[in-house]
Formats: sequence, C-alpha cells, structure tokens
Amino acid sequence: MKKNKSNLKEPFVRIVKRDNIKLPKIILIYSIAIVGGLLLSGFISVLFSEKGIGDFFESLFTGALGSERKFWLLLQDTALLLGTSMALLPAFKMKFWNLGGNGQILVGCLSAIACMFYLGGKVSDSVIILLMLIASVAAGAVWAGIPAIFKAKFNTNESLFTLMMNYIAQGLVSLCITIWVKSGSGVLAPIAYGNVPEIGNKYLLPIILFVLITVLMHIYLRSAKHGYEISVVGESINTAKYVGIKVDKVIIRTMLLSGAIAGLVGFILAGSINHTVSTASANNMGFTGIMATWLASFNPLLIMLTSFFITFISKGMVEVRKTFMFTNDSISNIVVGIVYFAVIVCSFFINYKLVFRKKEKEEIKK
Repeated sequence: MKKNKSNLKEPFVRIVKRDNIKLPKIILIYSIAIVGGLLLSGFISVLFSEKGIGDFFESLFTGALGSERKFWLLLQDTALLLGTSMALLPAFKMKFWNLGGNGQILVGCLSAIACMFYLGGKVSDSVIILLMLIASVAAGAVWAGIPAIFKAKFNTNESLFTLMMNYIAQGLVSLCITIWVKSGSGVLAPIAYGNVPEIGNKYLLPIILFVLITVLMHIYLRSAKHGYEISVVGESINTAKYVGIKVDKVIIRTMLLSGAIAGLVGFILAGSINHTVSTASANNMGFTGIMATWLASFNPLLIMLTSFFITFISKGMVEVRKTFMFTNDSISNIVVGIVYFAVIVCSFFINYKLVFRKKEKEEIKK
C-alpha cells in the first residue's frame, strides 16, 4: 500500500481557477497584454517594411482617429458591433452557441430593404420606416427562433444549425437582388425612400440606440426574472428543471430576443447607413461579436470596451496597411491576430493560474 502511494506523483503543472481577482489588477493585466501585443505587432510590421515602429503607432491612431469623420465612423461601427454583441449575449449566457448573427442581421436588412423597394413612393416615409422596423425585428426573431425550436424540441446542434442559417440568408439576399436588379449587375443601388431621419448627425442614431440597449440588457440579465432563468439554464439544465423552470420556453424566448436585436441592427444598416443590401452587409459582425462578447466575459458594460478596442484595431490597421505598403491582407491579418491572441491569453490568466509542482525536500536523518 505504501509502495502504491509513493508511485503517485503530483503533475508538474496544474491549471487552477482563481478565486477572486480585483478590478484594478484585471485592468493592469489587460493593459500589459494590449501594449505587449501592439508592440509585437509593430515589430513584425517593421520586419516587412522600411518604416519604423513609430510609424506603426502613428498610422494605427491616424487610421482610427485621424479626422472628425474617422472618429464618428469609429463610434458608429463600435455601436453596430456592440448591438450585434448584445444580440448574441443572452444566448451565450444560456450556453446556446448562436453562430447565426450574420444571417439574422442579413434577414433584418433584407426585410427593411423590401419595404423600401415595394412601398417607396406609394406611402409616406414615416409609414415605411415603421413597417421596416417591424419587419426587420420580426425577421431576425424568426430566423433565430427556428434553430431555437429545433434545439428545444429535438436537441439539435445549435452551432451547426445557426451557422447553416447564415448561408440560407445569403442565398435569399442574392435571390432578391437578382429579382430586383433587372440589369443583372448584382448590385442594388441605394434606395431614396424610407431613410431613417438623422439625430444630430448621420452617425449618432446607432450610437444612442445601442448604448441604450446595452444598459437595458445589463438590467435585464442582472435584475429581471427572465435574466435569472437564463443564467440557471446556462449553469445546469437539470437544476433549472428541478426548480420548475420551463427550459424549452426559456430557450425559445431567449433566442427570439437575440434575433430581434440582430434584426434591429439590420434595420439600422439598411435604413440609416447603407440604404441598400448585399451578401456582405453584415460585415462579418456576427463572428466578430462573438469575440467581443467572450473577451468581456459576458459582461454587457465591458462589451462596450471590447467592441471599441476591436473596431479601433481594425480601422487602424487599414491605415497601417497603406502606410507600410502591404499589398495584401495577410500581414495586417497576422498583426491583428497577434493583438487578439495576446488579449485572449490574458483573459485566460485572469481566470486561471498555473501551479507548478514543488520540489520535495529530503529529510536527512542523522
């Protein structure tokens, strides 16, 4: 028996979950990770160009904040990514892995554009805008509700289901453009009817709207009964059933909410920003929003920061690519990936720590 015990050795390294880490320390760790990632990215960029590390940071900030227009575009795109993240957040809190954000945004765009296309010039713009809003939100909710029903009733794989719905949405957009555009160009010109009025300037509406939705989502998840049910279902379906929560109902209701918010993003894209639709209208925000949500540890208020950070890096790297004369996206994508990877590794060490095996002290008996 003693022999067996002596053969059992502690692993050289163990991953242990941290109990509680204070906010100032979290901010410090994230700051070090971001600065380190940017420095490494800068050095890699310098290797492939004759420019210096100072040029890298100058281009990065110029690309995102170099003019008043760039500043407003940064805030607008941050708001759109924030709205997409808010659409994904309730499902992720429930551990329903919704990969269909792009499709839900696209059908929201398509529904709004359909209202503009068929009703433009026939009824007043205010009526068109109201119908666009209803159609976009409803379309997004339905698009998210379909995989939710199959998950609730037949326990299908929600990741694959929602992912496939993206491709169907793209197909629908392509089909509608083919029908609407008789020239065969495949490009729908911006529609002049049903344009959402500006508030202050053309960038401000999505900023106000999605910041407000973020605050409401924070209250909903933290204080509302539905938010409590989402967290319980996410922790354990068996526990949720034991305490009397109707899991199927929660899954479907939560995904309807997620899809509705994604449809609202589509409404803003179609009615306030682009006034047209294409298969690329979602700008891959459905997947970028996943990263913003995960990096913020599913905290709605922190998602505002991660959305800003991701948008800042993306816009800054466009200018870096021009300044450093990178002829393709490969180098800039590598640089962006390094920064994201540094932040992801940092988030791991905020939640966990590595414990190494201590050397056993030999007792020498005299």
